[in-house]
Amino acid sequence: MSHSNRGSVASQVESLQRQFAQAPGLPFADLLPKEKIAQLLDETDHRDRDYPALVTLAMMLSQCSDADQSLKQAVARLIAHRVAEGEPACSSNTGAYSRARRRLPEKVLAELTRHTGKQLMSQAPSDWSWHKRTVKVVDGSTASMPDTEANQKEYPQPSSQPSGLGFPIVRFVVVFALAVGTVLDAAFCPYQGKEHSELALFRRMHDGIKPGDVVLADRYFCSFFDIAECQRRGADVVMRQHQRRKTDFRGGVRLGKYDHLVVWQKPQRPQWMDEESYQQYPDEMVIRELRVHVKGQHRKVRSRTITIATTLCDHETYRKSELAELYRLRWQAELNLRSLKTVMQMDVLRGKTPAMVRKEMWAHFLAYNLIRKVMCQAAEQFGLKPWTISFKGALQTLNAFALPLLTCTRNRLPEVIEEMLLAIARHSVGGRPNRLEPRRVKRRPKPHKLLNTPRAEARRLEIRESCE
Repeated sequence: MSHSNRGSVASQVESLQRQFAQAPGLPFADLLPKEKIAQLLDETDHRDRDYPALVTLAMMLSQCSDADQSLKQAVARLIAHRVAEGEPACSSNTGAYSRARRRLPEKVLAELTRHTGKQLMSQAPSDWSWHKRTVKVVDGSTASMPDTEANQKEYPQPSSQPSGLGFPIVRFVVVFALAVGTVLDAAFCPYQGKEHSELALFRRMHDGIKPGDVVLADRYFCSFFDIAECQRRGADVVMRQHQRRKTDFRGGVRLGKYDHLVVWQKPQRPQWMDEESYQQYPDEMVIRELRVHVKGQHRKVRSRTITIATTLCDHETYRKSELAELYRLRWQAELNLRSLKTVMQMDVLRGKTPAMVRKEMWAHFLAYNLIRKVMCQAAEQFGLKPWTISFKGALQTLNAFALPLLTCTRNRLPEVIEEMLLAIARHSVGGRPNRLEPRRVKRRPKPHKLLNTPRAEARRLEIRESCE
């Protein structure tokens, strides 16, 4: 390795680990191991004195977890840290940091995200799992980005919006670990177009499905071929029945009230699948269909009756009530996406190029995983479940303890982390069963007119009117 800042690598790694409360002896410690971080130095050529690879990575993670995610704030934080460490301050100009962000490989951010998500899942206590099995929740969403020519070319705005008035949109699908809430994998594509659906993105991540897994998803993913693919990989599924598939509980093998086994026939070959792949799938498969009453956590309904399709056909081992409760936990994926998009402000990205947009999203996923790690530490330490702790409360506490974590001595570090974990554990999610809130806001927005023409044209019109 030919990095010019080799002498300071150890201190940089320790600083990055401290930033997310990684101290030896604590549960889930060393989630960012030194050997994995060293890979970052092998694949980059950061010879800048102020912005080597590890410093750039730490700054990007801090940006994602800060209320002010601007480049100026990130550079100002670096200057304050250098001065506190007795080092000379760097320039407050953001140009060098911006170039360092562009040099950071997207692949490394993605690999670190997958590594942290899977490692935290593997270290979770057994009583956090469901029937001692790993449950992976799949869900998708979208995010917007600056209206630049490069972004519009790769992630075009919706065709329903006039040119110059919309923003580029990226569609993404995330696989979460239900027990710990971490991001295990993600895939991106344009919002519209052929093979740009959430289901197509999920198919790119099939390799992440392992034997013994349980895939939990909504009805959009309830496809014959995707269920068969999960079964071929040794996994089971629990999904809401697709709205186009009719369920008749008068047929099949009856297991109980509104609970039976039926045979699904293989549909015709879809256009996106070649003949060889089509022949590899079975001509039919046995599916358990059951109708359950799910107490709603949705903002619009208090409760609902739904039909679940699952490959867990043993009704004595996997009882109907347990499957209903498991599907209700699918809502955790919606809450995880809300934490990413609203709490961590990933709904509106800042990257001016598609490559920078993807790096920004991976950086958000990685920072999110590390915050989840701290929440799991607090849950393990105080006998709680991770999903009972508030993500926003954990983030606020972590930001408040950022300076003490970085500046305290090694002897006091465990004590500081202990107090921080206690504060995080006290931020419990409120008991709000079947909560119903109208999607309305009380505070009125300022009465500005809407921009109905491209900004440049509106600016010319404004100048013309002011001169008349």
